[in-house]
Amino acid sequence: MSRVLVIVEHQDRNGVPALSRVSLEALAAGQHLAKQLGIECSAAVLGEGIEQVIRHTNPEFVLFPHTYQVRDFAPALATRFQQVLISDVIAIHEGPAFVRQLFQGKLNADYRPVASLPGPCFVSVQAGAFRGEALEPGTAATESLAIDLTPAQIRTTPSAPFRESAHTVDLTAAPIIVSVGRGIREQDNIPLVQALADALGAELAASRPICDAGWLPMERQVGSSGQTVSPKLYLAVGISGAIQHLVGIKGSKTVIAINKDENAPIFEVADYGVAGDLFEIVPALTKAILAAKS
Repeated sequence: MSRVLVIVEHQDRNGVPALSRVSLEALAAGQHLAKQLGIECSAAVLGEGIEQVIRHTNPEFVLFPHTYQVRDFAPALATRFQQVLISDVIAIHEGPAFVRQLFQGKLNADYRPVASLPGPCFVSVQAGAFRGEALEPGTAATESLAIDLTPAQIRTTPSAPFRESAHTVDLTAAPIIVSVGRGIREQDNIPLVQALADALGAELAASRPICDAGWLPMERQVGSSGQTVSPKLYLAVGISGAIQHLVGIKGSKTVIAINKDENAPIFEVADYGVAGDLFEIVPALTKAILAAKS
């Protein structure tokens, strides 16, 4: 039997069921863990019922995407196995040790399974912590498992799945993001950065102070209290790099920062950095991009 079991969620896309992006990321985390330990990894796609799936497969680790549905049932499920859920994991180190962030990302803490406890170790994986593109291709046998539940065993009546309020933009799906921070000084200067985003075919985002001031809608906020993103390119303009913002961009493949303060924390995580006046750099960069595309 497999020793790492990943519970994945599927969504209907135009009437066709497909795995959600966060489920693919959880699968990547499962493969990473299994490779560390030299054991197998498999996935369970659920119709109804879950507890009997775990008892049937008898895994050592059970991984979930950290979704609203998982937050609702996974802690109680872990308790049934005399375990706790290690939630919102951002990394898996040797051991294994599961890394969670505390105090809005100011501290990282390692959590290790207690071998003396019965049952598998339950873990949920934060969105953007692993990349779905990192999944290793392969083939696997499939098995259908019938769940034996009677109406008397069902003690809750589920409501419709939770849905966030509709966004005009989904930053989590954007391949390129240009994000603006307090270095822009005033709202009238935001079109300067919007022009750069347009030239790149990117979505415009912002740090929390920009959205709190009402200069851009809250749905464009990136960070621990906004959206967690994982684009191929994240271009931070005038963003100092508060830890709450860095939490939201840790899944980005490439980070480029433009800031006049060469000691700004954003440069510690940036792959490329430009220390200088954004009011000179951004117009020149936009002009060069447009010229290269013409």
